[in-house]
Amino acid sequence: MNLKRSLPALLPLVLTATFFASGAAESATPKQSPVNVTPNAIRFDPHAPKLDVSYGHSALELKYIRKDAANPAGCTTRDHEETEEAEVEPGAGHVTVAGTRYDLVQFHFHTPSEHQFAGRNTPLEMHLVHRSAEGKLLVVGVPLVVGSHSVVDDVLAKLSPECGAPVDIESIDLNRLLPSGHHTLHYTGSLTTAPFTEGVEWYLTGEQHVSAATIARFKGLFTAGNARAPQPLNGRTFVGVPRI
Repeated sequence: MNLKRSLPALLPLVLTATFFASGAAESATPKQSPVNVTPNAIRFDPHAPKLDVSYGHSALELKYIRKDAANPAGCTTRDHEETEEAEVEPGAGHVTVAGTRYDLVQFHFHTPSEHQFAGRNTPLEMHLVHRSAEGKLLVVGVPLVVGSHSVVDDVLAKLSPECGAPVDIESIDLNRLLPSGHHTLHYTGSLTTAPFTEGVEWYLTGEQHVSAATIARFKGLFTAGNARAPQPLNGRTFVGVPRI
């Protein structure tokens, strides 16, 4: 595959192609996120458990997540780990993998995308954070690109100020946050903000659309970006997994 393809053409190919190469074994070195997804690191495993998504409807509370509360100038400065986060009503959505249920807790945004695809970023990335009863984390990463209006535009229509009140959002269909394509790539990584805890199960989807105005609004708040740089794969591979 030519890694110089444009991202809109590359990502569907990366997510839908079947790669039969076994790939490198996972190493014992640190497994941090985000990472750069390259076709030669993708492998095929017919026995990999599917990502079973059960989303419903939920009202949301969009709030600004601060990381510099001790800074007297914190309300007017942007820490690189700060973001806009939408809290989901308990029980409104969950995913199941190999019999383990992970409840959707919140979703938040980064600019540019934290994960890269063949070295390319998208303007935004949405992280849907799920937690199991035992406290294990599973995150669904959705790259966001300029396109037609989507429910993401409704979520980010009004951003919460850093030192102001959260924004209440009327009930949305959580399924509409995800793209129409049902292919994902799974790998094991970490949180992308401190304390960078490892053992996080990551599922990367295809692209979802969002308007140019919404992207500009978010970038206008986080002018220096709020994304962590890609981390070394250290021998890890990606497994193509269908979303059902």
